[in-house]
Amino acid sequence: MGKTDIIVTFDKDQVKSKEELNGVIKIKYPGRFDSIVINSQIENTSDTFSFTKLNGKKIIYSYARMPILRQDIKEGNEIEFTVITEHIPQEISNVKFRVSIIQEHKEVADDVAFLKIVP
Repeated sequence: MGKTDIIVTFDKDQVKSKEELNGVIKIKYPGRFDSIVINSQIENTSDTFSFTKLNGKKIIYSYARMPILRQDIKEGNEIEFTVITEHIPQEISNVKFRVSIIQEHKEVADDVAFLKIVP
């Protein structure tokens, strides 16, 4: 499992409540896989990010875990997505986004990005 098999990046490293955050997932995994899963976690809270765009199409998906099937990934093995949160931090809240490649119910590669939500 190589560290560069899947990479997640964002257009900024901090965001405010109700501000859009754009991410890109690059998949360089050479093997077969069934899906990609994006997990978001806002530290010390049950608040989540909602997905509002996936590969340029508007969507409404308000769960912390977003699965994307292999056949829904566009050419070039890249996924673009936009998320937004209603979370209003008292101070700064830490956020972790984790992306995983899944093959036959097993995780075969992953990457993590850390961000902040500022008041």
